[in-house]
Amino acid sequence: MGILIFRIFIIALVTTAGYFFPMFNLDRKISAGVAFVLAVIIMHLETRIRKTQFKVIWGSTIGTFAGVLLGWGLGSVYHSITDDHPTSVFIKVFFLIIMPYIGFLVGTRKSEWLDPAYLFRFFKEKSVGGSYKILDTSVIIDGRIADLCVTSFIEGTLVVPQFVLKELQLVADSADGLKRQRGRRGLDILDHLQKSKQVSVMITEMDFPDIKDVDSKLIELGKRLDAKIVTNDLNLNKVARLQGISVLNINELANALKPIVLPGESMRVFIIKEGKEKDQGVAYLDDGTMVVIDNSRRMIGQNLDITVTSVLQTTVGKMIFGRYNEEAR
Repeated sequence: MGILIFRIFIIALVTTAGYFFPMFNLDRKISAGVAFVLAVIIMHLETRIRKTQFKVIWGSTIGTFAGVLLGWGLGSVYHSITDDHPTSVFIKVFFLIIMPYIGFLVGTRKSEWLDPAYLFRFFKEKSVGGSYKILDTSVIIDGRIADLCVTSFIEGTLVVPQFVLKELQLVADSADGLKRQRGRRGLDILDHLQKSKQVSVMITEMDFPDIKDVDSKLIELGKRLDAKIVTNDLNLNKVARLQGISVLNINELANALKPIVLPGESMRVFIIKEGKEKDQGVAYLDDGTMVVIDNSRRMIGQNLDITVTSVLQTTVGKMIFGRYNEEAR
């Protein structure tokens, strides 16, 4: 209510000024009417600006100013190479109208390009030879990214988009207890990364309102920043690579670091549960690899020496098949 009264007061002042100080030698009443209309227009623009993000205002202002300079420069160049004065004046006016208009549109639609923080970080990263790594929700919740950063295998700046933070917050506020726990764990991981000295974390507000799903936004952001996407999402992995975006998949890295096991080798495992087939037992290695052992169902809860018979590589990791030789016991 207070701001409304203040706006009415400003409009009244401008209208009064237009009445007592007529513009362009107009009649006092007409001048007051013009001043009133101008004041209302300014108030309307003010309400729109209040609802607009600062980065959009900044981008449109810089874009318009750059358009004025570019338009003036192009018009001056044409004026210097022609003797047709009327045409050169038209060309100069044309550029002074069109270029600021284009600059305004570009600054409004692509305001992130002119964000001072983005430009500073971009040139800083390029100067030190670093790169951006965009984190998606799955890899934040997974948590292993924090351990990788401690080992310094991840370099450059970790970028966390605002829309990923919103998705993470929705998971943390979920009515489902398991989802809520995973979401809160993801927020804790982010907090740990921000406090870490081994890596730099940047929260970016770059968004793409025309794109609805988060995966497509991540791909578009990767194109804009020339960045790599760090994820555990198999579908995002495939789609991003199809569109030329480099992807760092934590699961693929973990599988690549698992020790190589060849058929015929022996290993000692602890049988945890029974398998799906008759007389099968199941064990797990320290890295989580499943080991399926024949003739070991009755040995649940015991340590066994087995012989590897085959190794199966799947999309989620390796499965080792072995045989328990009762005679060797």
